[in-house]
Amino acid sequence: MVAFAPTREKSVGASIDQGLPNICGHESEILAAVNHSDPVFLPETNLNLDQISAGFACALHMHQPTIPAGAQGELISNLQHMFEHQGIGDNHNAHVFADCYKRMGDWIPDLVANGQNPRIMLDYSGNLLWGIEQMGREDIMDNLRRMACDRQYQPYVEWLGTMWSHAVAPSTPIPDLKLQILAWQHHFAALFGMDALRRVKGFSPPEMHMPNHPDTQYEYIKALKECGYRWLLVQEHSVERIDGSSLHHEDKYIPNRLVARNSRGETISITALIKTQGSDTKLVAQMQPYHEAKGRGRQQIGGVEVPCCVSQIADGENGGVMMNEYARDFQPLWSEITQNGRGVTGVVGLNGTEYLELIEAAGVNPNDYPVCQAVQQHKIWQRVNPDQATPEAVEKAIAELKETDHRFHMDGASWTDDLSWVAGYENVLEPMNQLSAKFHAKFDPQVESDSATTQTREYREALLYNLLTQTSCFRYWGQGTWTDYARELYNRGIALV
Repeated sequence: MVAFAPTREKSVGASIDQGLPNICGHESEILAAVNHSDPVFLPETNLNLDQISAGFACALHMHQPTIPAGAQGELISNLQHMFEHQGIGDNHNAHVFADCYKRMGDWIPDLVANGQNPRIMLDYSGNLLWGIEQMGREDIMDNLRRMACDRQYQPYVEWLGTMWSHAVAPSTPIPDLKLQILAWQHHFAALFGMDALRRVKGFSPPEMHMPNHPDTQYEYIKALKECGYRWLLVQEHSVERIDGSSLHHEDKYIPNRLVARNSRGETISITALIKTQGSDTKLVAQMQPYHEAKGRGRQQIGGVEVPCCVSQIADGENGGVMMNEYARDFQPLWSEITQNGRGVTGVVGLNGTEYLELIEAAGVNPNDYPVCQAVQQHKIWQRVNPDQATPEAVEKAIAELKETDHRFHMDGASWTDDLSWVAGYENVLEPMNQLSAKFHAKFDPQVESDSATTQTREYREALLYNLLTQTSCFRYWGQGTWTDYARELYNRGIALV
């Protein structure tokens, strides 16, 4: 067991309580902790902005869904199911997957001990974190604690928040967006402490899925900001310029200001780092963002010259390239650029919050970032005057566009346009929405009259099933086993509400 110095921070309780993950019950404490404007990386970074020609920021996305597939139908991680059924499909990769969830906790300390200056951003779903605990894999958890809690490695590792059960935002019921976000924050704080949670300022959307319905996108960004997030990763083709054109090429390498306008004309914005298109796992596993950054340089934002940053994310375990080639390419690279940004001018690795804090400390105003919005929205605002918008006018415009423009949709956009998490999955979506509605009908009045309701087992168990039915995996593999899992989760959840 790895030991870390104790803190005096307020506890949110055990990460697992009576068999349930800690996903609710301390909402006010969580929100008080995360809503701060203190710099996170700036006091600790060892980089000099003036000595950075360009940067690259890579994130690893890790996820395994929770499924009702234990020996007695109990909830288990799909990773556990893979270990227990090695002869099915690619389940033989279970050991390799588990090592992928663990290995960064070995690589980063080794690199730092050898004088290197690595950077990595980590995105672990709540499902996966719970599953690792359920399996008793303390070897993995110890490495994750090292990355989250040991101050020695905090300049090098950034944790990103996400939806607890890997829900894709466009089809998540609007009232559950904030519950998904808060559930992950609860769980992360229970595992690694409130101090570690205070450092989580970037958000990684599951499947890089961006809502483009005006009201859903507005509530999504509103929830992110209310939960203390400063920025999120955005897939480049999921957004557009205000006039509907694609992002300018140069704008993909600096922060953007993502603006959302709802059907009442209200606006809200958040900083976005643009993830460029490409074969994600191959790009990250072979460290191609570094090689791309070598061909870039510094740019102007509002009259301030700053290094550009190539941002990319990939599954941290899926695919032969990530499983087999990443170790070969990730570790040796850092010796090539050890002194860059700290005595020598050149390309450096960055983390997202570190990059934003460095350039804003140099005088960049976030209001000068290029402005973007969710894809397809310009078509709505061409038909509806934003200053006179009403829900009725917006819905009328959407209906007309669906009738006249076969390319128009309000399903959002993700890392691929070839896959839908909506079409053909009505047998999952309708029960999912029904469970959400019944959950809120039962518990919202109780929570409003007594906030301690969220600390009860009854609430937590019902919330768990509500969130689990929203897991994107149940709408990825087509009809069959995975949609059956969703139906079983719905049946259990509906019995609780």
